[in-house]
Amino acid sequence: MRNKFPKTGCPRHASASLVLVILLSFAATNSRSRQTAKPAQPAKPAYAIEALTPDGQARLRTILDEAKLGGLRRPDFSPYKTPLVEFYCSTGYSLAWTFHSKPTPQALAMIRVLENADAEGLVPADYDGRRWANRIAALDRAGQPAQADMVQFDVALTVSSMRYISDLHSGRVDPRLFHPGFGGEHPPYDLAQFLRERIIHGPDIEAALEEAEPPLPAYRRSVQALDRYQKLAREYHGPPLPVPRKTVDPGDSYWAMPQLAYRLRLLGDLAPDAKIAPSRTVYQGSLVDAIKHFQRRHGLDSDGRIGPRTFRELNTPLAHRIRQLRLSLERLRWLPDASGRARIIVNIPEFRLHVVGKDRRQILAMSVVVGKARKYQTPVFASAMRTVIFRPYWDVPISIQENELVPDIQKDRGYLEKHGYEVVDRRRRVVSEGKVNAALLEDLASGTIFARQKPGPGNSLGLIKFDLPNPFTVFLHGTPATALFSRPRRDFSHGCIRVEDPVALAAWVLRDNPGWTPDRIRQAMNGDRTLAVNLAKPIPILIVYRTAVVAENGEVRFFRDIYGLDAKLERAIASGRPYSQAAGSGTRY
Repeated sequence: MRNKFPKTGCPRHASASLVLVILLSFAATNSRSRQTAKPAQPAKPAYAIEALTPDGQARLRTILDEAKLGGLRRPDFSPYKTPLVEFYCSTGYSLAWTFHSKPTPQALAMIRVLENADAEGLVPADYDGRRWANRIAALDRAGQPAQADMVQFDVALTVSSMRYISDLHSGRVDPRLFHPGFGGEHPPYDLAQFLRERIIHGPDIEAALEEAEPPLPAYRRSVQALDRYQKLAREYHGPPLPVPRKTVDPGDSYWAMPQLAYRLRLLGDLAPDAKIAPSRTVYQGSLVDAIKHFQRRHGLDSDGRIGPRTFRELNTPLAHRIRQLRLSLERLRWLPDASGRARIIVNIPEFRLHVVGKDRRQILAMSVVVGKARKYQTPVFASAMRTVIFRPYWDVPISIQENELVPDIQKDRGYLEKHGYEVVDRRRRVVSEGKVNAALLEDLASGTIFARQKPGPGNSLGLIKFDLPNPFTVFLHGTPATALFSRPRRDFSHGCIRVEDPVALAAWVLRDNPGWTPDRIRQAMNGDRTLAVNLAKPIPILIVYRTAVVAENGEVRFFRDIYGLDAKLERAIASGRPYSQAAGSGTRY
């Protein structure tokens, strides 16, 4: 994946004897200070380093040099060789996870984390999850284990811990495998230093590992939702709801009403104390409200009618919901850190735009229309919005010109004139604004001249365009086709993103530009010229793909995998380590 490990040398760290002296001195100083000073934070545990004999050190150096360790599920740890060498160099090539030949409390705590990696949506087997119990038992049985066995245990735990922390911090799969334009690179992460200072000598491993997680409230909410759905999956083993031939409308009879009520209570759409009508077969009352809530959570028309799509979502196995949450967690790990900065996030399967403030809380949200699933998928990428353009021209992409406009012109030579287009040359000089003759049609078909739509209410971009640099020529814009926003599934564009309320979005993005009130924005939209306004400062924007979202109120929402990207990511993860990777990127283990 990405190279997250800076090439740092060992000389900047202390030798084993010096580290031991520092640790013992630290403990003694804290002992003296406790007698005279005011109560302070609990001191970090000062576990002494367990030194190795020359033969033990030689064994350790050989393993590090070869970057392979027999007994690991994945013996090759070459991607982690640099931080491993730095880590053990800083200890003077001594053991870090044992004391008096027994695992330290930190070692046992870290092993528990690795064994329960599925709590974070990770795979325990990637970190030798089931093998640790036997390794600990072997040390206990040996009484005074051989140094070779101690070295084996120590390196195995260091490798597994580094793999876990790396995966937790920035994901297992290289996002460029799926999204070449995704530019959310993580800064270098010093695994050796983190492991040494926050884990080996840290007072609270769980708190330290939370620091390694993506610094996003949505991530922590998704972890909590995953835990809830994993518990539900263990508790519920009922059959699918029977699907009748006709849609069940409010007031209709449905023979499986008790099972429906149970399923809705289980999923949280029907309150535990909600009263059910005496009839056990009539669909009415609180059950209708519960179905509407369920439909909203799953991107359906919230009309209360239980048709094939609603039954399909109701009967989706909880195991599939768990997979959606796990994939969502993986995608959240890919995101660049935007701490202290407001940003715009468009989630493609949700068909929603979210404006998130500096405090990571939502400021604004609206519906969007995205690219058609079959032909014009909106790409996933990161960029920065820099310009707002009022009354924009629409330069028709050459593919649309050749495949759509030219056939329309062949049927009606006045098509461009009727729909507000003009023909321009490569320098954007107007060639024609009227009917298209045979010569112009031939040039349009060959791509030597171009069509563009003039500004105005009928322009396909609406009256506002939000420009952002990216290799896909994708941007946000308004639209005259506002009726599409009322549909639950909104993939109708050629790849660009149509926003439901361009005035509200423009008011927010221009908030730091003096004088740009909503009234002035509307004046510019209804003016007589094209106007480009540079933002006071660029605004980060992420176009993401998550089929499971946990709202700020804890509500879990699921959406269809309209582009099949979840299926592709799931296959990559299911292939196991080493996970699939993009060409030219660093190998991931």
